[in-house]
Amino acid sequence: MNDALYELIVARKPRPYDLIVRILVIFLIIAVAVGGMPFIGMSAFLAAVLIAVLAYYFIFPRLNVEYEYALLNHDMQIDMIYNRAKRKSLMNIDIQAAEIIAPRQSPRLKSFHPDKVYDYSSGNPSAKVFAIHMPLDQKNVCIYIEPDSKMIDHMKQWMGSKMYLD
Repeated sequence: MNDALYELIVARKPRPYDLIVRILVIFLIIAVAVGGMPFIGMSAFLAAVLIAVLAYYFIFPRLNVEYEYALLNHDMQIDMIYNRAKRKSLMNIDIQAAEIIAPRQSPRLKSFHPDKVYDYSSGNPSAKVFAIHMPLDQKNVCIYIEPDSKMIDHMKQWMGSKMYLD
């Protein structure tokens, strides 16, 4: 069979609250270690080490995110990759079911009003982000992705007149 497979990984730009979370976790570790010493002695230091280990394995990896788009013919799978190691499947969509695919700032999208918006782009304001408007789970949704030119060519083959590049 002649299947067309294309994969693309887009790194998400760190968000402003990512830095705040990192600072708060580090502040908590220091506060437990220093502030707990007069009350519980060396146990406060052990509690701070435990908090640091938990933050290292559970909080900090979730702040380093990449999105992977896998396009097999007209089926697109979007995954989230945490810290370049752990993968979570977010959604599988059939792009042929989309009503329109156009750049985010396109005037063609003004008549579409989604119930829910999913943003799977890098968050970079200068990047060319495309919006996919489609029905999903009995709601009109908008999915933001950031394809490169090769992925746009693959999508154009399946979408035809429902995909706009301007």
